Amino acid sequence: MKKKILAMILVVAMVLSLGVVAYAEPAPETKVAVFWYAFSDAYLSTVRAALDADLEAAGIAYQDFDGNNNMGTQLEQVQTAVTNGFTVLVVNLVTSGSSDAAQQIIEAANGLPVIFFNRAVEGDGEEHTVLDANPNIAFIGTDAPEAGHMQGKMIGDFLVANYDAVDLNKDGQISYAMFMGDAANVEAIYRTQYGVEDANAVLTANGKPELVYFDANNSDKYQLDPNGAWSNAAAFDFMSVNLAGYSEANGNMIELVIANNDDMALGSIAALQSAGYNLGDGSSTKIPVFGVDATQPAQDAIAEDTMTGTVKQDAQGMADAICSTVYAVAEGTAIADAVATVAESADIFSIAEGFTNKLFVAYAPFTGAAE
Repeated sequence: MKKKILAMILVVAMVLSLGVVAYAEPAPETKVAVFWYAFSDAYLSTVRAALDADLEAAGIAYQDFDGNNNMGTQLEQVQTAVTNGFTVLVVNLVTSGSSDAAQQIIEAANGLPVIFFNRAVEGDGEEHTVLDANPNIAFIGTDAPEAGHMQGKMIGDFLVANYDAVDLNKDGQISYAMFMGDAANVEAIYRTQYGVEDANAVLTANGKPELVYFDANNSDKYQLDPNGAWSNAAAFDFMSVNLAGYSEANGNMIELVIANNDDMALGSIAALQSAGYNLGDGSSTKIPVFGVDATQPAQDAIAEDTMTGTVKQDAQGMADAICSTVYAVAEGTAIADAVATVAESADIFSIAEGFTNKLFVAYAPFTGAAE
């Protein structure tokens, strides 16, 4: 059976660049329910479009459900889907990093296979409490610290190469703003931490001072989306208020923006543009802005020279991994074996150390040049 599934998934690997999963033969009869924490999330919208296309190409019946960022709503949707005869559950957990919320979903699944994805099902210090407790579940996502490390190095390297130009008030240090998406999300926690720590490591290794948070009265050293939505609007509002008090005229301009995702990066850019910065016209001052996800709008902003860099979170790769796992499970493969076989199919996939049912999709830096 494993050889059969591997042969089919190798077909997938050969067509990843086409953006649609292809299989050697039609999928077995199955009915997949896909639960999204919120349709409004910009990055996950790209994953949803890719996964819908993959499932359709594989001949797998599916239905998408919008949790609208409400755990109670998502749990009710899972219960209804089980009652209505869905056979595989694919879950983007609303309450990220909550083993209790994950266990509620597993109990509601009533023995059906559950493929969690993107949003963590275990918090720090709770590793293995969920994923080792049930043989019929898996997780497909990313190595949470990786994006923060990549973003931080990218920022540090950029600043070392462009320090004098970025230091607008010539005080010998770089003033930064940080936009955090969700205080409880492990991805946001690590991006907030390592985006600054790793940038500082590069700076100090090159004889430059560490970054300085623009608002000395903010001990958190970040501004948090109050709705945990990682939204463009939240970053726009924050940055607009920031620029009213922190400006070149006052000698305290924010000289760098770090955002946990591209949507918040783009919101900050919109506020900067309202103040006459980052117009992409070659004459306006450009404040370097870095995000995570490499969504198409962010790639466009980098091409237009209004944004500096981002970290690619591979939406197509994640969709392909989910669809391939669903297909293998529908074929009767044990879920851990299905995940292991997907991991063998392409270099962007790997099994998390110490697990058999946790698959990572690799991040990659993106600045628009020779990626």
